[in-house]
Amino acid sequence: MDAPARRILWVDDEIDMLKPHIIFLEQKGFEIGTASGGEEAIDRLKDSSFDLVLLDEMMLGMDGLETLGEIKELDPSLPVVMVTKSEEEELMNDALGKRIDDFLIKPVKPTQVFLAIKRILDGRRLLRDQLAQTYAQEFNELRSRLMGPLDWEEWIQLYLRLVNWDIELDRFRDPGLRQTHSDLEQSANVEFARYMVDVYHDWVNGAEGSPPLSVDIFKTYVAPRLKAKEKVYFVVLDCMRLDHWLSLQPSLEPFFNITNHFYYSILPTATPYSRNALFSGLYPIELTNHFPDLWKRPQKDEYSKNRYERQLMDIQLKRHGIRLSPEHKYVKIYEKDEADNVRRQMSSMHEHQFVSLVYNFVDILSHSRSESEILQEIAPDEPAFRSLVRSWFNHSALYHIIAEMARQKATVVLTTDHGAVLGRRAALVRGNRETSTNLRYKFGSNLGCDEKETFLIKVPSEYRLPSDGPSKQYAIAKEDYYFVYPTEFHRYERQYKGSFQHGGISLEEMILPCAVMLPRT
Repeated sequence: MDAPARRILWVDDEIDMLKPHIIFLEQKGFEIGTASGGEEAIDRLKDSSFDLVLLDEMMLGMDGLETLGEIKELDPSLPVVMVTKSEEEELMNDALGKRIDDFLIKPVKPTQVFLAIKRILDGRRLLRDQLAQTYAQEFNELRSRLMGPLDWEEWIQLYLRLVNWDIELDRFRDPGLRQTHSDLEQSANVEFARYMVDVYHDWVNGAEGSPPLSVDIFKTYVAPRLKAKEKVYFVVLDCMRLDHWLSLQPSLEPFFNITNHFYYSILPTATPYSRNALFSGLYPIELTNHFPDLWKRPQKDEYSKNRYERQLMDIQLKRHGIRLSPEHKYVKIYEKDEADNVRRQMSSMHEHQFVSLVYNFVDILSHSRSESEILQEIAPDEPAFRSLVRSWFNHSALYHIIAEMARQKATVVLTTDHGAVLGRRAALVRGNRETSTNLRYKFGSNLGCDEKETFLIKVPSEYRLPSDGPSKQYAIAKEDYYFVYPTEFHRYERQYKGSFQHGGISLEEMILPCAVMLPRT
């Protein structure tokens, strides 16, 4: 069977004058789509898949460089050849900075265009073949690593390798390689869940050689810098996974020298537990024992338990003997208007030695995707969602806020409270009407669940979790399972399948970045 014709999109505001060139390329076996401007090109790329774009540099409306930027936001791996009348070095540098693949100087001959296309696409085919061979070797090595015992540092290194391959595979549309890698990640999560069930109890009880956990982040990465009189911003980007951070990091490297550290979220990997641990430096049971008024809310109202982050941080500062004048400033951002307001007020924060900032966008985006058909179409899978997060960040107020932090010569400690996993399999759980409603973890009395799919904590206090009575238990979902009650099981199974969720045990939720960013001088 013949291979499908490779598809080229030619963007030019005088596209009708290029008909002879298009006919020539079609005779060479290419399928040619056309657009008479940047806006039309972006619309076509959203609706259809192309192998390469020929892009005119001088166009009315959205010019070539603007269009190039939008194309790379949609698909960073899509090759682009810019066609221009200019040979100015500055233009070429701008285009190269936005990852142009080649230049053609007008007037162009059909054979020049053909050779440029062939060189790029054939070169990419060779790179794809080489990538497949390299991945096959890496796959075998990673599979063998999963068969042997791994400690917590080795799990971080293995997950880093998986994530780097995730991002590398974004460059090439190879469904076979992507599926193979997805299967490997699923196998890794099976072994990781087994490991966590074995070691988590020891970790939270301070066993020697335990990894850094949520409760350790402030005292390890922030407190020493405040004691040294550095100006510090502590930025928590809610629900940011490691792969998201590695996709965002290149955008901040012009402003900062960045060192990545890694830590494990406490369980459940959910905002009321993991983020309160970041701000207080305490486990949930310690919060309930020492600060009952901060935690005293109805059980159903889980998210209200994060209303006291500023107070918890103030208490943690006092515990570490850190006195600030002016006092610590705390900022939480939910909406675009709030972000724009903070951006305008950044100059006034210069006087504060320590500012903590929580940005909730990624978490909101994850939850909104479950309810929006448009978002599900835009980001149907993890690579697309990763691209959406990167596109949002590069156009967000947060990007400019962090850039201003660099201009203030401040150190930025940027982290997250937990990640999220794509829920693919429903797990049956039984409980009474007082049982919590979360999809990846439950707490209640006498929970019924399959321990192959669930980490059942029968004595919460042994895991530094609060207990409201002798029969309270926690059920933590493993791998990519999500909890569904027996009533209308199939309805809710369909509703939540393919949604991003957090609260359970997976590499994506538990192994998290903590980036220490020093402003470039």
